[in-house]
Amino acid sequence: MDLSGIPSLIALPTESVLAIGLNMYLVESKGGAIACMLLALFFLGTWPAIFTLLERRGRLPQHTYLDYTMTNLLAAVIIAFTFGEIGTSTAEEPNFLTQLSQDNWPSVLFAMAGGVVLSLGNLATQYSLAFVGLSVTEVITASITVVIGTTINYFLDEKINNAAILFPGVGCFLIAVCLGSAVHTSNAADNKAKLSIISNDDKTQSGATDVLVSKETHPIIVETKDPENGSSTAEKAKFGSADFLIELENRRAIKLFGKSTMIGLGITFFAGICFSLFSPAFNLATNDQWHTLKDGVAHLTVYTAFFYFSVSCFVIAIVLNINFLYHPVLNLPRSSLRAYLTDWNGRGWAFLAGLLCGFGNGLQFVGGQAAGYAAADAVQALPLVSTFWGILLFGEYRKSSRRTYILLASMLFMFIVAVAVLMASAGSRE
Repeated sequence: MDLSGIPSLIALPTESVLAIGLNMYLVESKGGAIACMLLALFFLGTWPAIFTLLERRGRLPQHTYLDYTMTNLLAAVIIAFTFGEIGTSTAEEPNFLTQLSQDNWPSVLFAMAGGVVLSLGNLATQYSLAFVGLSVTEVITASITVVIGTTINYFLDEKINNAAILFPGVGCFLIAVCLGSAVHTSNAADNKAKLSIISNDDKTQSGATDVLVSKETHPIIVETKDPENGSSTAEKAKFGSADFLIELENRRAIKLFGKSTMIGLGITFFAGICFSLFSPAFNLATNDQWHTLKDGVAHLTVYTAFFYFSVSCFVIAIVLNINFLYHPVLNLPRSSLRAYLTDWNGRGWAFLAGLLCGFGNGLQFVGGQAAGYAAADAVQALPLVSTFWGILLFGEYRKSSRRTYILLASMLFMFIVAVAVLMASAGSRE
């Protein structure tokens, strides 16, 4: 049957978003790339909120991450066997299964290196979320990613993005990371002041030299349903109050009282460095700028590269988190593989987080292949989404000082400006 006339029967815009027909399913226009970025923005800004929710319910982060990494790999497999298999395999654009048997190991190794650093970054993120909160974690890591990663991608992509627009956007992200640190410092001081009031009251009433943070000294957990943690509370402490901070400390998995805020910021900056390297590695995997492939071997398609990327991410996550079950960090309780397998509390949410992150990363890479990976780093606007979840679900910044609110508003404003500028720098790959 002759199918050559079918595409002419379908009315498509002049600058088509997708190459449809017998070719591989690829995003080709700026509009399509931006659409992918916006969807990736929502997905990548939401999964950390789910991690925060589960940690605040008391679920061990090792258990959550093991669940997450299963569905994160599943997302890559789904993408590879759907979009990666659409259309006829050609020498220039081989499909997913064809590329598995090709001699493309230099590009495969770049893709897998990207998966390794992403896995380390995500692993660090789940701990930094507890220490510095959802909003600040996402702002700092995203800003470092843009400052370093975007600069590397700009030169790797042979400057297809407009430098006069791109680098002012990078500068805005750099300002945002400084403001993010200031927000955390100010909010930590606000929380310390709230807790000191209770400490002073307890000392006055009992003459005690130390405040014991427990349900006995602050009996706020009684019998009604709490929608966040699934437990029973009759009088739920108000967001932002000292009692709320103590209640949260009682039930969360990672205990923070008495720990230095510098630990949290150190973990956060480490995560940001890891995140800044995974996109350039993926760029090298799909475009072979260093000419590591043999003549006649096709570049990895974005779908094949994402599969290898996700496999290495999966392996690193499994090895490290099984080790953390038996040798936990940050004074977390010791667990076991058997305890993990029987822990179904919040497992569905963890599975959802993995899918969101997997599809979010895939969409980011698809958009980057079309409009340049430097512009695709605009998806690092995810703190705009995570800050919304942080305020709505977790009461971040409630009852904070005026100084904290001013810094928070300034940080978000600079972030919005940076994202708009980065998207305006989008180019077109030849």
